[in-house]
Amino acid sequence: MKSAMSESGRKWGLRLHLLFYVLSNVAQVIVWRLYDSDHFFWPMWSIVFWGIGLGFHYWAVISPPRAKSL
Repeated sequence: MKSAMSESGRKWGLRLHLLFYVLSNVAQVIVWRLYDSDHFFWPMWSIVFWGIGLGFHYWAVISPPRAKSL
């Protein structure tokens, strides 16, 4: 039962991470579009590098648990 709760908690955490990723990056793109659209697309850095972190988070959630070794 503990592992089931742990898995659902990890999935919930991933969904929350994805929600914050989408909302904050959409907000950054809106700010860029309103105030600085004729210059460099600076939200790209957040989208790319935070996206890499989100990808690792997703990988950690979907990967099977490792066997404990001594």
